[in-house]
Amino acid sequence: MSVPRDRLLGFALAAGGMTAHSSILARSLGIPAVVGLGDSLLDTVQGTETLALDGGAGILLVNPPEHELQRLRDLVAQQRAERDVLRTEVDRPSVTGDGVMIGLLANAANAADASAAQEWGAAGIGLLRTELLFLERSALPDEEEQLALYQAVAAALPNQPITVRTLDVGGDKPMPALALPREANPFLGWRGLRIGLDRPETLLPQLRALLRAGANADIRIMLPMVTSVAEFRRARALLDEARRQLADAGLPCADTPQLGMMVEVPAAALNAAAFAREADFFSIGTNDLTQYTLACDRGNERVSGLYQPLHPAVLRLIAMTCEAAHAYGRHVAVCGDLAGDARATPLLIGLGVDELSCAAGQIALVRRAIRATDTTAARELAARALACAAAEEVHALLSA
Repeated sequence: MSVPRDRLLGFALAAGGMTAHSSILARSLGIPAVVGLGDSLLDTVQGTETLALDGGAGILLVNPPEHELQRLRDLVAQQRAERDVLRTEVDRPSVTGDGVMIGLLANAANAADASAAQEWGAAGIGLLRTELLFLERSALPDEEEQLALYQAVAAALPNQPITVRTLDVGGDKPMPALALPREANPFLGWRGLRIGLDRPETLLPQLRALLRAGANADIRIMLPMVTSVAEFRRARALLDEARRQLADAGLPCADTPQLGMMVEVPAAALNAAAFAREADFFSIGTNDLTQYTLACDRGNERVSGLYQPLHPAVLRLIAMTCEAAHAYGRHVAVCGDLAGDARATPLLIGLGVDELSCAAGQIALVRRAIRATDTTAARELAARALACAAAEEVHALLSA
């Protein structure tokens, strides 16, 4: 985060996984990254003249020969040519071959990300990660600073929906300003909405800023790490309190913004029908949902082989969420990494997903996949995937 963007070509890490926060940031920035290379990486690169990073293959080349460098230069040129072609398709609607509209939005962390989303034809922001405004600083941003961020993002995509996730720290995202305690199992500990409910003095300013931004934009509020209906109700009560505070201060604000929730723990998916009576929308965070369903730390390279977003158990939870939500007229988005995997697009549509939100650089390929999908065939594909016994079988289905 501290390296100037024009100096950052890519990075290689000794530890970490494909869906660790650092990897998500790399995709957001559109730069290659290779992670989980092992501690020997740190000794290997000392004194090295040239490093070459092949993010697609997951390889770091140390002092590669000239023919290998030329291969990578050719690959870069090919990728740039492909992107130029994709840029000509940004105005095409994200409609399946048989006429079903699928929302195609972008994940973002700041106004620059939102501008990139606009360039790639995103229909709004499906996930604005607000925690980047809070991290790496000793004091919390005040209400005005938060308001400025939300207004800047909305200005980059005028008249488009902006779904803002409230502060989601803990786990692999420590926050000095809150002095989060060291925990034995931080992903299962004090994180996400749990912090906001325990520290309303942190959540209320954010809710006030979101309500104020919503006075002139379509701002939707999304709660992270929800596990019980009681938590959701407490958060809605805080939103009502924030609205009363703004009214008392005479500040304009949104009256009834949509309040939705992330589905990222199995409890939320299994109890989706109860949540659908309370929440205005769902967004499935496949990264955490996979982690919690398979008991597999997504940042731990030692168990990276067990981390399988296409595991039938994960797919069943997605299908269950969609079925329950649609019964109550709620729409379901996917904002985790799986949303940006164009190979999985027909499967997600077949499972009942209404909207996909991914990094701006992935939008064009996902749009192509949507337009190439027939929903009847997609539902058949989903049924076959749900009948699979293992993730490898699902991968084979998608490859076929």
